[in-house]
Amino acid sequence: MGYCKFILNLMTMTKLFFKVCGLFLVAVLIFTACNNEDNKGTKKAFFRYNQASGISSLDPAFAKDQANIWAANQLFNGLVYTFFLRNDVSFHDNDLFHNGKGPLVTAHDVAYSLNRIVDKKVASAGAWLFNDRIADNNAFVAKNDSVFQMTLKKPFRPMLGILSMQYCSVVPEKIVAHYGKAFRKNPVGTGPFKLKVWKENEVMVLEKNPTYFEKTAQNEQMPFIDGVKITFIENKRNAFLKFIDGELDMLSGIDATYKDDLLSQDGDLLPNRKETINLLRSPYMNTEYLGFQTNPEKQKNKALLIKEVRQAINYGFNRTKMIQFLRNNIGNPAISGFVPKGFPSFDANKVKGYDYNLAKARELLAQAGYPNGEGLPEITLETTSSYKDLCTYIQKELGELGLKVKMEMHPPAFLREKIAKGESDFFRASWIGDYPDAETYLTVLYGGNPAPPNYTQFKNTNYDALYEKALATTNDAELFDLYQQMDRIIIEEAPIVPLFYDEVLRFVQKEVKGLGVNTFNLLTLKKVQLDKK
Repeated sequence: MGYCKFILNLMTMTKLFFKVCGLFLVAVLIFTACNNEDNKGTKKAFFRYNQASGISSLDPAFAKDQANIWAANQLFNGLVYTFFLRNDVSFHDNDLFHNGKGPLVTAHDVAYSLNRIVDKKVASAGAWLFNDRIADNNAFVAKNDSVFQMTLKKPFRPMLGILSMQYCSVVPEKIVAHYGKAFRKNPVGTGPFKLKVWKENEVMVLEKNPTYFEKTAQNEQMPFIDGVKITFIENKRNAFLKFIDGELDMLSGIDATYKDDLLSQDGDLLPNRKETINLLRSPYMNTEYLGFQTNPEKQKNKALLIKEVRQAINYGFNRTKMIQFLRNNIGNPAISGFVPKGFPSFDANKVKGYDYNLAKARELLAQAGYPNGEGLPEITLETTSSYKDLCTYIQKELGELGLKVKMEMHPPAFLREKIAKGESDFFRASWIGDYPDAETYLTVLYGGNPAPPNYTQFKNTNYDALYEKALATTNDAELFDLYQQMDRIIIEEAPIVPLFYDEVLRFVQKEVKGLGVNTFNLLTLKKVQLDKK
């Protein structure tokens, strides 16, 4: 079997070259970091935002959701391939280090960090990323202080993208060994900020890392702000009011409790808000969906194992109307496949999904043996308070088909755990792309993957064969065709109900400069400046 090797040289300039089946792929590793002096004599500038869902861990090995990812992105650096490098990247200063000084990062730290992700004792939520992709033995090896080697079982196009994920952030073995599981609240990384205070469910404060050394193209030292303050107000209306009062610098996304206070029905910022607020907007590599548990041993409502029932549910509500009235036209109705707009392989003409069709839905229910929903057991849809309005709408629409749908509301962390264990028959979820390749979505339904990411436990022989073939395909046209075939199988088998392809919305105070927005909705604060009057 062929394999690829990644040599990440930390110390010298190298050439990037590919050679498949027994040869090497060489890339350069850079850890971005820089230094900034204290703003003596000036008021401290802290960027403030709210995280309604809470943060469960600051250990990058458990950066499994947006809340954890956003925080980890301020504290750690991962592997970013480029043709130039820096050799003076150090960990945050910490009393456990010699003389309290953070040591330089070496290839041994890289090897330790990646081996830790796949260590079953650690039980990292990101272990699935390397399933059946890396060598069975010595997959991550430090050849010396400056050279790190990674060995794959076979070529895998998205691997460099995976290495840039927060899961793959570099951590110091000495600190992790000292704290064990408590590293989650005692993080030490190489990022632009470091943890100062964390009162769980109350407040988190990050302060500027004085040994961070990344600079802008104009040779300006980063980060520019003194720190970050994160609050954990669960009530999104209350968080909105604090934003309006100027107590928060950013409000992310929209919620039913305040959307009409900020946006017109067409999705534009209201005129009376434009003097004090900026709206940053971008396509979002995020598909919101409902998932069915498809494992017969796990699914309690056996009617949901019938494909025609799942298809009927997909046809049974109006996505366009849902987006228009419940989201002020933010996002696009998911009437294609699971892969959202924005990926090169996306083609709405080649992957046709579900649109609103009550007649077809009724026909499918009759085929399944439940004409007009008669005899079909009550369906429980599990969600969180943030999506109550959407799920209530779907519940009402499906009621027109004769389907009895009961909603159960759960805290986000509880629901995620329940879904991962396969204990939810029908659930609301979302999948945010991790890297710019549609494989990041299609892997979610690959039968060889556990949960995460395959929360529906979907298995289909044809789908799995196409997925495996795609991994070995280098021609873009052939690859996109395989991706589209897989997406059409998802539509046909209906293990999920695609709802909409989301958009990134960031409402920010006028004083915030340099925040920006991106299609992965990754929060990066090292370039932010606060022009406080």
